[in-house]
Amino acid sequence: MLKVFNTMTRQKEPFEPITPGVVNMYVCGPTVYNYIHIGNARSVIAFDTIRRYFEYRGYQVKYVSNFTDVDDKMINEARKEGITVPELGDKFIQAFKEDTAALNVEPATANPRATDYIQEIIEFVQKLVQKGYAYPADGDVYYRARKFADYGKLAHQNIDELEAGASQHTADEETDRKEDPVDFALWKGAKPGEISWPSPWGAGRPGWHIECSVMSTDLLGETFDIHGGGEDLIFPHHQNELAQSEAETGKPFVHYWLHNGFVTVGDENQKMSKSLGNFVTVHDLLKTVDARGLRFFMATTQYRRPIQYTQQNLDTASRNLERLQTAYDNMGYRLQDAEAGHDPKIEQEVRQITADYTDAMDDDFNVQNGVAEVYELARLGNVYAERPVVFKDTLTFMRQTLFNLLSVFGVELTAAATLDDDRIEALIQERVQARKNRDFQRSDEIREQLKAQGIILEDTPQGTRWKKGNS
Repeated sequence: MLKVFNTMTRQKEPFEPITPGVVNMYVCGPTVYNYIHIGNARSVIAFDTIRRYFEYRGYQVKYVSNFTDVDDKMINEARKEGITVPELGDKFIQAFKEDTAALNVEPATANPRATDYIQEIIEFVQKLVQKGYAYPADGDVYYRARKFADYGKLAHQNIDELEAGASQHTADEETDRKEDPVDFALWKGAKPGEISWPSPWGAGRPGWHIECSVMSTDLLGETFDIHGGGEDLIFPHHQNELAQSEAETGKPFVHYWLHNGFVTVGDENQKMSKSLGNFVTVHDLLKTVDARGLRFFMATTQYRRPIQYTQQNLDTASRNLERLQTAYDNMGYRLQDAEAGHDPKIEQEVRQITADYTDAMDDDFNVQNGVAEVYELARLGNVYAERPVVFKDTLTFMRQTLFNLLSVFGVELTAAATLDDDRIEALIQERVQARKNRDFQRSDEIREQLKAQGIILEDTPQGTRWKKGNS
């Protein structure tokens, strides 16, 4: 049975979707004023992996992730660049899509933008005002946090312990307009020169938290299965979403709250920050590192655990991925001389590995134990590929299983090149003859020539094989 760790209850719970066979899932997306950094990428990859595992288990997943395309940061950055806020949003939404596509992230079912929901947000806020959960104040509208029973329950803090102004989206000067310091903005009156929309309270724009309540319930219903995001969003963002949503609908907002851990940088586990000079955007990183290796590195740490980003850890993950690719290639190479039929004993071992993989992943998406089973399958494949006699059906079954299990992590193995290139085949045959003639100098020259062209040779008991490597 698949279990997930629910931040609300702080324990693992059996996952039971509202609609059998369907998962409705909302994950908070970026504020699109800059390129995403590796902390953003960690959340995107973690929940994409979770989504992929649900799909692997046969669920239909409706996956919604928003773009915050208006807030203080966007207004300030657009002013710096001399463009409008919508133009800035368009620019970095496109960059987000390009960077996440490079990391093999599946496109969301929907990517709503806050600015496309202005009227719905205004209507939502009006209902909260009518119910007494919100109040206008000099062009702003604030939520009465103390009116909501058990405010702070998601953050596991008493309301008196929560600090006012915890959100970076709330300016200090708003405090004087609030009835209570812990109240938060639903609608913010416009300052001169700012982007704004008309409302019953005057020209303004949405507060940070309200957009997610409106967009998630519009697209997934008043109650849905999973809400995800980074653990830094538990308070105030997700706590405030929960309070305003349940106050408006009178229904439970979300059944399961999932939160991913942070990314630290360097051997000293520093928090990423521009002031420390360790701020890394995915846009820049992909210029120097292999996207598939980066994806594998970030996807194979259990989502609730922190990730320590170092070059050494990234290199280790890339080497492990290369070993998996090699095992896949080895099995594919042996298909050339495999006999018809299958090996029931080996195939049963593959099925047992798959069952163990599923048990691991069913335990709150324990990818570290899951990938250990993938390594075991690769080891079995390598051993089997070295046998004098192998069977085609078994090799095909093993390769496809390895491909499927690794695809859950968002990594797709590529088919090894076959010897259909006359030039490469001729060089390999010349090298074989040179070795027979004990002309080892020529043999080494051919190896180096092919290596320079990105072709790596492997001499095995079954003959010489080749694969693409780094030139």
